[in-house]
Amino acid sequence: MATTSKNMNVFYRQKKNGTTSTGKKSTKSPSPKHAATFGSEITQPPALVSHGGSLDLKDDFDEQEQVLRQFDMNMAYGPCMGITRLDRWERAQRMGLNPPKEIESLLKGGKVKLESLFDGRV
Repeated sequence: MATTSKNMNVFYRQKKNGTTSTGKKSTKSPSPKHAATFGSEITQPPALVSHGGSLDLKDDFDEQEQVLRQFDMNMAYGPCMGITRLDRWERAQRMGLNPPKEIESLLKGGKVKLESLFDGRV
């Protein structure tokens, strides 16, 4: 077995950390470690840049849509595939699952999308 471990040391040569530097500095420019971070001077990928030239990190929906998306994600009220949000709310009400009244008022207000978050995506 001693020969096997000796052969492994030869095969996987270790680099030793020594303090013997030649004093020369590299002429290569340093590569950016975090090129895609906010505030970096490196160009952002086009997917993150909006038409105005600023970062597009904000989603395209408001607080009402966010509440409705939480309703879509909550499986306590049954599946949301192939059914509108209002139909799902009414079904949950009929089944005695007590869906939030806020959702009903948002859906009947008419200023939000009636399709679920997953409609047309899956």
